Amino acid sequence: LALRRYSSAVSEMEQTILLPSLLRDMPSDEVWDCEAAEETCKDLFSNYLMLKAIRTTVESGLIRLDDHKAKNNIALNKTLEPLLDTDPEALFHFHVRGLFSVMSDLTKKTQTLTEKYMDIIGIAN
Repeated sequence: LALRRYSSAVSEMEQTILLPSLLRDMPSDEVWDCEAAEETCKDLFSNYLMLKAIRTTVESGLIRLDDHKAKNNIALNKTLEPLLDTDPEALFHFHVRGLFSVMSDLTKKTQTLTEKYMDIIGIAN
């Protein structure tokens, strides 16, 4: 359900944002931890592209691993190693809660970006 909501929010964003180029150089008010993700989310256009890319990954199930991101994942895996010795069911619930939390966050960010675009073009919700 969380994945479906996110996908729907991104589809609505794509249908609403007819001219994504209007988002270029528009600063993002939200503080997204993009530096930690090694992304450049300095403007709304970058955020727009990131949200669409995440939806594509979620829907296809294919994860492209860049060399730069692989180093971050290796470091993250080392910090999570103690969790691997825990009960598999507890580990599963930990990851599912994390996934739901992230998907909910991304859905809200997608909806916020759509609302900002509508403000930019002068359409009231």
